[in-house]
Amino acid sequence: MEFTLQQLKNYDGSDPSKPIYVAIKGRVFDVSTGKNFYGPGGAYAIFAGKDASRALAKMSKNEEDVVSSIDGLSEKELEVLADWEKKFEAKYPVVGRVV
Repeated sequence: MEFTLQQLKNYDGSDPSKPIYVAIKGRVFDVSTGKNFYGPGGAYAIFAGKDASRALAKMSKNEEDVVSSIDGLSEKELEVLADWEKKFEAKYPVVGRVV
């Protein structure tokens, strides 16, 4: 499936009848099995329904960092992002791409 960033917002966990999605580098993961973390009130709920690439790379929960842009990240931050991507790949199914 292909999602715009606007469409991805519909999968933020606010509607219990829909899955919860988080994108990393444009790949959309179904994180519904981690709803305690990504659902409303969860520690990582700020990432739900968004491309969280920059925030994950920077280990940040600041709203301004929860964007897809990885421009200007340090080598270390890109390594951190790659680690997150591997964790997501091992744990959650990929359901689409952000276009």
